[in-house]
Amino acid sequence: MPPIRIPRSVRIIGTGITPLNPRTTANPVSPTLLMQQALRFALDNAGVRLKDLNGLIAVPSLADTHFMEAHYLATQIGMLPGKSKIVRTMDTGGAGPVTGLLEAKRMIMHEGADLVAVVAGDAVKNLSGEEFLKRADQTCAHPAAELPSPVIPNGYDRVARYQMKNFGITREQLASCSALMSIMASRHPSALTKTPRTIEQIVNSRHVAPVTSVLECARRADGGAAILLASSNFLEKHNLPRDMGVVVAGGGEASGPLFPPKDINHMSEEMFSCEEAAGVAYDEAQVGPSEIDFFGLYDCFPICLIRAVEAVGLAPKGHGGAFVEERYHQIVAGLARDPDGFKPQDLFPINTHGGLLAFGAPWEVPAMYNIVEAFAQLTHTAGPARQVRNARRALVYGNGGIFSASAIAILHRRRE
Repeated sequence: MPPIRIPRSVRIIGTGITPLNPRTTANPVSPTLLMQQALRFALDNAGVRLKDLNGLIAVPSLADTHFMEAHYLATQIGMLPGKSKIVRTMDTGGAGPVTGLLEAKRMIMHEGADLVAVVAGDAVKNLSGEEFLKRADQTCAHPAAELPSPVIPNGYDRVARYQMKNFGITREQLASCSALMSIMASRHPSALTKTPRTIEQIVNSRHVAPVTSVLECARRADGGAAILLASSNFLEKHNLPRDMGVVVAGGGEASGPLFPPKDINHMSEEMFSCEEAAGVAYDEAQVGPSEIDFFGLYDCFPICLIRAVEAVGLAPKGHGGAFVEERYHQIVAGLARDPDGFKPQDLFPINTHGGLLAFGAPWEVPAMYNIVEAFAQLTHTAGPARQVRNARRALVYGNGGIFSASAIAILHRRRE
């Protein structure tokens, strides 16, 4: 058997995304169907075929969970049975798509795969509110956590109160995260949030936890997304452009506990993992925060965005809330002054699609939207309303559980 030829680079060469909350009259939408649709879109986008795939990574769904999700999907699409196929399921919660991206790179660099798809899809909007809450609560419920229902919002709320006590983050700074994301989403044609929200609207909306309102929770949705990663060997073999897509330059992962301590006085910085993941990613890619042009940061709740802004080096520790609030007011003023010419991304090149808070969040899919948006930014196909000027490097971050898993990848737009 000939030795594995190590590729010079691994590139994302195509992306696919389904509409959010699709409705069909024939059959109810399912996670598997959404995954298949997203994969077809990605294959078409890259101009390659299903039979070219020799690797598949899938993220589990909440609405219709299957044992060995990736094997289930690979069997459904006819990829299995087959020889020389590598199929894996990634379960790191919301970090799953970025974990999958990094695992796909490893499969290509070290296991002989040439074309790997990373796929995620869910149909949690199709679940009743009661059923969704029941399933969501079960994911992070533990007697030692003493978290009331809804468990996940209350877990993040606990962290928000820790930040307010120890770092001086204000209620308005938390609300500015959702308000700013609503502005970004209103400029994306596929986002669920069409109209910007104000800080006052967010603070005064119904609360689901002590300092968290319903407008500060990730927007529940149905949807799917997929990305394709290829080796430089694959591009040469199929006569595709050597500089096609974007390079996966580096990545890092780190872990924390499944839930925060019940007493915020017992909370410490050791439970947070994003800083560690970012440091590993920056080191591997040999770049720093000032060299990143676009950031796709996980923002299931405002405190997640604020901590991510600090972890990736955009603001000092304890100043992430002030950073977001200041940018929000500057963008509101800029749009009032010049609604047609002002570009919010010039001041805030973060989550130009609107993030989980405003674009839409099908359970563990949303970090894939960060990757898809980063791909659009680096290939300069985001469109005039959202395009970051001269974007060449991007950082994407996925967070699972309640700050339980962090995965970060750094992408480059460069020629070989």
